Amino acid sequence: MSKMHRDLEELRSQSPRPETPEPDSRQGRRNPPEAGVQLLDDDGAISTQLESCLKHIFAKYCTPKPSPTPNNGKLLEPPEGAYLSSEGLDAWARDTNGAPFDQATKDELLEFMDVTDDGGLTFKGFMQVYQLQTENDEEETWRDLSAHGFDRTLRLVTSRREDADADPRSAAAHATYVD
Repeated sequence: MSKMHRDLEELRSQSPRPETPEPDSRQGRRNPPEAGVQLLDDDGAISTQLESCLKHIFAKYCTPKPSPTPNNGKLLEPPEGAYLSSEGLDAWARDTNGAPFDQATKDELLEFMDVTDDGGLTFKGFMQVYQLQTENDEEETWRDLSAHGFDRTLRLVTSRREDADADPRSAAAHATYVD
């Protein structure tokens, strides 16, 4: 067996799913190229498209609340200095995973992520959560995004909270502030 073949075999055996061909072997870059978006950029940082989605999700739960936006196709933006209070963190976890975080998970988030002096998770901390999650389990991030109404092209589409009669192909028809 040639050295190059051995090296390839070694790499393949170290893959978490060596039998599954991936468009890209790096977490955060596995979305099919035809989708036109990836969760992480070429340098491994959160892509600008994912950041826009995360801002929208964060803004739904943050304190202070963002100004309601008219149904003009724009995603929500958190206000300057916004953070997730304990209640906001619980609501986000419930809407994302079906249940609030247990105390140990909350304590870990507040210990290792960026927080306010009063222990509120900042948007920077929220991004840190998703950076780590996406690096380790891209599909979990896709599930989270789907729970908040985003599709695999990172467009906001009809979800259970939005008008089901609107055209689901139009992101502009669905980017509304829902409290």
